[in-house]
Amino acid sequence: MAKVVSLSKDDKHQFSKITCESLNLLTGLGVEGDAHCGENVKHRSRVRIDPGQPNLRQVHLLHSEFLSELQDGGFNVRAGTLGENILTKDLNLLALPKNALLRIGKSTVLRITGLRNPCAQLENFQPGLLAACLGHDETGALRRKAGVMAVVEQGGHIYLNDPIRVERPPEPYEPLTTV
Repeated sequence: MAKVVSLSKDDKHQFSKITCESLNLLTGLGVEGDAHCGENVKHRSRVRIDPGQPNLRQVHLLHSEFLSELQDGGFNVRAGTLGENILTKDLNLLALPKNALLRIGKSTVLRITGLRNPCAQLENFQPGLLAACLGHDETGALRRKAGVMAVVEQGGHIYLNDPIRVERPPEPYEPLTTV
């Protein structure tokens, strides 16, 4: 069963986040105490474009299997270093359709909005990391591997080892694109 293996937040706009024992997710806002919490976009590059656009990047989720892949490739990464709020295990986040719901713990519900778009901050953190977060599928199309973004549909506290249940939206599924 899919589960939460690490939680992170930071009230400052820094690349990495600080791991913690639990998170309080606020409906329509994101992670309480995190710099990206809010109804409107908080990522600095997006704020410069249009500060009034909705925040579709309230929560960043990453699968722990990808962290292991990066570690095997020689990168010094651990929980929180890639800026994720929730690190999962046994859940193929990248294969989920847009608007899939993740039910975490007792009551929290997240709605997947899209893919994290890897940026130059990855390369600034460790040379080669940006390229490692990108790949190509069997058709040669660009594949982004640095996790997914979500909004909080129903808030609540989540904890380490909380189970994650996936609820897919009605078909036809929309593939994930960058947000």
